[in-house]
Amino acid sequence: MVRNSLKFVSWKDRKAVATDLKKIYRSLTVDEAGWELSDFAGVRDEEYPTISQRWQRLWPDLITLFDYAG
Repeated sequence: MVRNSLKFVSWKDRKAVATDLKKIYRSLTVDEAGWELSDFAGVRDEEYPTISQRWQRLWPDLITLFDYAG
C-alpha cells in the first residue's frame, strides 16, 4: 500500500511521505493507526490529498492487518 501510494508523490518528497505512512501501518492498534492516518491527512492533504483519500476508502480492508499483529 505504501509503495502504491508513493506513485502520487514527487521524488523529493518520497522519503518524508514514506516515513509518515510507516507510522500508520506500524501502529500497534487500529485506534492508533486511525489517529496516525488523521495526522497524515492533516499534514499531507494540501499537497497529496489522493493518498489519504485512498487509505480512508480502503480502511475497512487495511484494519484486518492489525488482527495479525504481534
